[in-house]
Amino acid sequence: MTLETDYLVIGAGATALSFVDTLLAQDPDCDVVMVDKHASPGGHWNDAYSFVALHQPSATYGVESVPLGQDRIDESGPNKGFYELASGSEVLAYFQSVMRDHLLPTGRVRYFPNCEYLGDHRFRNVLSGEEHEVEVRRKLVDTTYFATSVPATHERKFEVADGVRVEIPGKLPELWRSAEGIPEHFVILGAGKTAMDAGVWLLEAGVPAERISWVKPRESWLINRTITQPGEEFFESTVGGQIAIMKAAAKADSVSALFHQLEEDGAMLRIDQSVEPEMFHYATISEGEVESLRKIGNVVRKGRVERIEPGRMILQQGEHEVPEDTLFIDCTASAVRPKPVSPQWENGTIRLQLLHVPLVTLNAAVTAFVEANFETDEEKNALCKPVSFVDDIEGYAGTLLGTGQNRFLWATNEKISAFLSQSRLDPGAPTVRWLKQNAPERLAVAAEMPAATMAAMPNLQKLVAEAEASRG
Repeated sequence: MTLETDYLVIGAGATALSFVDTLLAQDPDCDVVMVDKHASPGGHWNDAYSFVALHQPSATYGVESVPLGQDRIDESGPNKGFYELASGSEVLAYFQSVMRDHLLPTGRVRYFPNCEYLGDHRFRNVLSGEEHEVEVRRKLVDTTYFATSVPATHERKFEVADGVRVEIPGKLPELWRSAEGIPEHFVILGAGKTAMDAGVWLLEAGVPAERISWVKPRESWLINRTITQPGEEFFESTVGGQIAIMKAAAKADSVSALFHQLEEDGAMLRIDQSVEPEMFHYATISEGEVESLRKIGNVVRKGRVERIEPGRMILQQGEHEVPEDTLFIDCTASAVRPKPVSPQWENGTIRLQLLHVPLVTLNAAVTAFVEANFETDEEKNALCKPVSFVDDIEGYAGTLLGTGQNRFLWATNEKISAFLSQSRLDPGAPTVRWLKQNAPERLAVAAEMPAATMAAMPNLQKLVAEAEASRG
């Protein structure tokens, strides 16, 4: 069967839905076909573990036209005192509603779930085998460039001997019904945010900290949730945190020194203050979660696990004994794999990438706005310069530099600036609008931001050059 459309979109996850939502609003005549392997919209959220939640406040996630959450402050739990973080099930229900209740009713979106893209504008239903060819009048939109890996779908990179229990985090809430019973001991494998979530879940579920071991190949720097909050009640601390980042970036003689200064300023956290972090993936966490995770004292620092046998782990730098009745929790999936960046607009394709790290749905909305409001690919690429995702700590200077350069381009472009000033997804925009109407004097604290950013740019360029030289 042959279809015709203006835009063929590969994927129906967060970035795809955000892109299409803004594109429809900006271009009232366009038609879109969306293709995704999952049975429901939401991308990797379909595969996420049951107790996963957003890192960023619900208020700044999703698509422009549909609010997520109730702008509520959590009154209990590790996020107490901060804006709500939607759970995975809430995010999934939200994206299903976006598709069902907002995109499809326009009559300008056709959605094909359970379908894999084959290349050359063709896709196939994975259940029926039926193939479609698409005549694309404008652009192919690839939202899978930074495909997210989650525990349920990633390929395990270590060996497991017979008789060893290994589960993904999503199985933890189901242990009560397991025929094998509740284990004597738990071992968390991995040091990223998923591992942190698993640790917090176990502790809140009542597992004593001494019954938990944690294999941490690397320590990570973490963003303090205090500086990521929307809303007027957090305006000074959030803006102050962003200004602190720029001021530290202007003076630091190394990226490591930048992180340590931000730790002193309260913008960055680490779980073990005696270990120098080697990793930074923009994970965001509360001080309450950090204090909870510090209770886990059985930390194994012998590199990544290579093989698990009954009663012992074989790691890169040695072996470690554990009780025979141990459940290993595999949190080793890497959410995003660093890839080389390329122009977003190229050869009839829009390849969605990072522009404002780490706000993926804002990136997609800005890309759609630029696509609908500017003429040539050269002009569009000049306004949206992809930023490499950070893996080690040295990459942080590059993400700060790239994000700052894009923000400068957008702030000095009248069209994009006007769009962002009304954006739900740009973290500061709703609060700034409210303050202008109700308390304009409080906006004075933000006056330092432009100068602080400009002062940071030369030193960030230096730190990026040094990082690139050290990598050879």
